[in-house]
Amino acid sequence: MAAEPVKVVAAACDGACSGNPGPGGWGALLRFEDGSVHEMGGAERATTNNRMELTAALALLEALRELPHDSGLTIRTDSRYLIDGYSKWIQGWKRKGWRTASGGVVLNRDLWEQLDQARLPGVELVHVKGHSGDPDNDRCDAIAVAFSHGQMPAMAAGEVVASARIEADVPPPGLQQLLSRLELADRLADQGYGLNLVELAQLVEQPLQQLESRSDPWVWRDWQVLPLGGGRWRLQRNEGGLADRE
Repeated sequence: MAAEPVKVVAAACDGACSGNPGPGGWGALLRFEDGSVHEMGGAERATTNNRMELTAALALLEALRELPHDSGLTIRTDSRYLIDGYSKWIQGWKRKGWRTASGGVVLNRDLWEQLDQARLPGVELVHVKGHSGDPDNDRCDAIAVAFSHGQMPAMAAGEVVASARIEADVPPPGLQQLLSRLELADRLADQGYGLNLVELAQLVEQPLQQLESRSDPWVWRDWQVLPLGGGRWRLQRNEGGLADRE
C-alpha cells in the first residue's frame, strides 16, 4: 500500500517592501507533521507592502489546495490589513461594487478577488505580532526582506515563484507612488485622523507655504480637506459640491 501523504500542520506568511512603494518581496512556509518544512518566496520590482502581504497569503492558499492538511489549520500573519480584508471587509466591498465604506475604490482589487476565489473551507487567518519572536513569522519576514533587497535566500525545500508572471501588469514606479498615497489617504479618511500642515503637505505634495494660506475646505483628488483648527486638517471622501479641485 502507498504511504498516505504527509499533512500540513502549520502555515505562515509575510510581505516586505523597500520604500513602500518600491522593490518588494514575500515569504511563506508550510510545516508538515513529519517535521519537514516547505518554504516559498518571490519578488516584485515595484510594489507595496500590502500587495506583498496579499501575494504571500495567496501563494499559501493555492499550495494548500493541493495538499492534505489538518482540519482547523490556520495561516499566521502579522498583517491586520490582510486579516480584516479577507475576514471582514471583502463581503461589503463586493456588495458595494468594490467600493469602500467611504465610497473609495478598493485598492489591490485584483489580489483580493484571487484570494476570495482561493478560499479553503476551515482555513482561517490568525494574527501574530510581528517581530515578537514567533519563529515562523520571523522566518517568513527574513525571506520577504531578502527578496525585497534583491537577494536569493536559501530556503528549505523552497521554490521561487517567478516575478515576471506578476510584473507584466505592474504600473510604473510613478503610478505605484501615487497608488500608495491614495491608499494612505483612504485610510486616513476612514479613521478620521487629523493631519498637521507638514504631514498634509507630504501627502498632497504641495508646498507648505501654499497650504499655510488656506483656511477654508478644499478638494484634493477624491477627498475634501477640512480644517479642524489649530493648523490641523482632516480628509473626507468627496461626494461633490466643492469646486476648488486640486
